[in-house]
Amino acid sequence: MGESYHDPILTGTITPVSMLTTTVLQPSYENIIDQAVSVFQGALKSQPIIQLCTPERELQGEIAIHISQDLNFPLYHLPSDAIPRDRQDLQRLVMRWQRWCALSPSLLWVEVNESGTAESRPSLLSPFLQSLQVPVIVATEERLFLPHTVTFDVEALQYGEQLELWQKAWQDYPEDLGQYLSSLAAQFRLSAIMIETASAAVRSQLDLPPKVISERLWEFCRLQARPELEGLAQRIDVRTPWEDFVLPEREKGLLQQILIHVRRQATVYQNWGFAAKNQRGLGLTALFAGTSGTGKTTAAEVLAHELHLDLFRIDLSAVMSKYIGETEKNLRRIFDAAEKGGGILLFDEADALFGSRTEVKDSHDRHANLEVSYLLQRMEAYQGLAILTTNFKDNLDRAFIRRLRFIVNFPYPKAPERSQIWQRVFPKQTPTEGLNFKKLGQLDVTGGNIKSIALNAAFLAADAEEPVKMKHILEATRTEYLKWGRSLTRAETQGWDLF
Repeated sequence: MGESYHDPILTGTITPVSMLTTTVLQPSYENIIDQAVSVFQGALKSQPIIQLCTPERELQGEIAIHISQDLNFPLYHLPSDAIPRDRQDLQRLVMRWQRWCALSPSLLWVEVNESGTAESRPSLLSPFLQSLQVPVIVATEERLFLPHTVTFDVEALQYGEQLELWQKAWQDYPEDLGQYLSSLAAQFRLSAIMIETASAAVRSQLDLPPKVISERLWEFCRLQARPELEGLAQRIDVRTPWEDFVLPEREKGLLQQILIHVRRQATVYQNWGFAAKNQRGLGLTALFAGTSGTGKTTAAEVLAHELHLDLFRIDLSAVMSKYIGETEKNLRRIFDAAEKGGGILLFDEADALFGSRTEVKDSHDRHANLEVSYLLQRMEAYQGLAILTTNFKDNLDRAFIRRLRFIVNFPYPKAPERSQIWQRVFPKQTPTEGLNFKKLGQLDVTGGNIKSIALNAAFLAADAEEPVKMKHILEATRTEYLKWGRSLTRAETQGWDLF
């Protein structure tokens, strides 16, 4: 007598959640909790279903715990994967859980697994949820259209809320970290738990100067998106410094402006009030246009190197899905993960998606337009840098181009620029002999071709056990030209036999 009864049908399926939490939630989240509690307490007969929409799994649990504490109910967790598909098993689970709640009023937190198509998830959840007459919280990454549901969109912490948490975490630090903390809050979008974790990881080194503290915090924040993003996009190893990149001064000046926009967004958007005045169009978007090999991807690497940010390349053809709603889900996961680490997103070959629009002839055209609109919407709201590349700018929809903040054209390099690229292409450790960079600039190739030729020439020289010479570059050039069905002209190699 007096001992709690554990239903064997529920054990292992629906599990109790520890109510211990030390997380102090921000006012915006407290408001959601208060509203959810009021909805539950105001229900007369049938209990409503509360849907919490946020990609932050930790935050889902924290809010559910706070709601259950305010209701004075114990909280139980049910992953959506554990909901039976068989009708009899489902009815048995519903009956047992309702009997449990009749004996001991409880709150159920259903955590939705995002696997499966967007259309299938409601059909799997609805039979279970509509059978229950007890309080339920459904936590999802994206909004599901479930009947009789009160939905709350739990947004990520905004700049001011993040800055307040950073300042609180470092209030005992003897030096002024204001400028550095503002940059962290502007570039990254972390939860309260992650901000405290980052601060705790670095706080033990209080004797370090502010700049070093800020660099270590920045590095910690930068790494947060990697585990999630590396399953969705290719992370490019960034090594090219600004001084090794060759581009005409006008185009290089545009890249410099992009750097300024990233570095000074806290000042302009927050301190100078641009974000409060207009939330639209604050995302930093750029189009890099030029033929293959002219340096578009390398330019993105240079920007990432200068900003100390990760660079992720997204293959749009792999993201696009024939299933309605799946493309948006793929893009949402990419942007949600990228927001945390503030990384640079590089969408290759944008013309495949953003080509000139045609009239809508069927549902596929309509959904394709919706997917384009969704990508543009997320790019414009992304607080990091999103770059699109194209080999054919003239094929792009003019309405799309107008929505970009920067357009950088990458021209085919001229002889003087090619000579500069040749001077920078070999690592310092590479032995060379008799290279005439002015003569090498005569080769009618792009920067991408030059890198390929230089690498092949290095292997040829290494095999001959001698430094890289003009003869190795000549042989490597012939190999490169064969790939493209070209032949070396006399003008390109004129004078090579003089040295």
